Amino acid sequence: MDDRDYGYLKVRVKDLAGIDLGSYGERQMRRRLSGFVARTPSANIASYCRTLEKDDAKLRELVAYLTIKVTEFFRDPPAFEQLEALIRSRLAGRGPSLNVWCAGCSSGCEAYSVALILNRAFPERSCRIVATDVDEVALGRARDGGPYRSAEVRHVPQDVLERYFTCAGRSYWICDCLRQSVDFRRHDLLSDPFDSGFDVIVCRNVTIYFTEQARNRLNQRFCQSLTMGGILFIGATESIFDATQMGFTRLDHGFYAKASKGALRSMKADRRDTPMEMTRGKRNAADICTVC
Repeated sequence: MDDRDYGYLKVRVKDLAGIDLGSYGERQMRRRLSGFVARTPSANIASYCRTLEKDDAKLRELVAYLTIKVTEFFRDPPAFEQLEALIRSRLAGRGPSLNVWCAGCSSGCEAYSVALILNRAFPERSCRIVATDVDEVALGRARDGGPYRSAEVRHVPQDVLERYFTCAGRSYWICDCLRQSVDFRRHDLLSDPFDSGFDVIVCRNVTIYFTEQARNRLNQRFCQSLTMGGILFIGATESIFDATQMGFTRLDHGFYAKASKGALRSMKADRRDTPMEMTRGKRNAADICTVC
């Protein structure tokens, strides 16, 4: 796919689906789209775009392909164990309710995983969970609470599976009480406004597909949407290199907290008092994670 074709396809995808491909890593996205379009009957990009204009099913198929769906309940179990530990230790003393946003929630596995954690950690507390994604098809499955395949629930403990899921053949469905605790909405991280007042934001394995500029912009907006001390939970292959400048304190691998203004002033003062080479070394040790 040459520059002209890719430029045209970006414009048409933005017009028809509202997805800004300019915020995605170009090399990877161009390669993926070249292969995808080559597997269609269309003779060229212009022909394919005409098909998208006429066929809603083909447009939904493209959106599903662009919004990569690799998800399961408690994906990376140690990370979710750490999330529960941080919620218990850092958020237990907060008010009567907790507000959580699961961004890029896909078909709901991650959002329901968080709901299960909160139900176990704070059974008597009101917890509001908003889960968003750009793909309406995936959101429909999430709102229905399934069906989920055996592979998607493989990390769910057996007692939790029996209590909160219904098994029908080889499919699993979330129980109504948990399904009703999550508010699923369509939301485009790249273009739609953000709500605020969240105690926890979960956005895992989403920004790795974006440009550095788009990632930085999103992380800054996540920080603005968090309450003071609120937790941002990201993926194992993601990092926030300029966490302090954005207003975060790094808690652990994949976990950041919104720092208070006093803490930020202290951290910035420490950096001013530290020689440049030492500061660079501290950043490598504290902020940069290895790809698992």
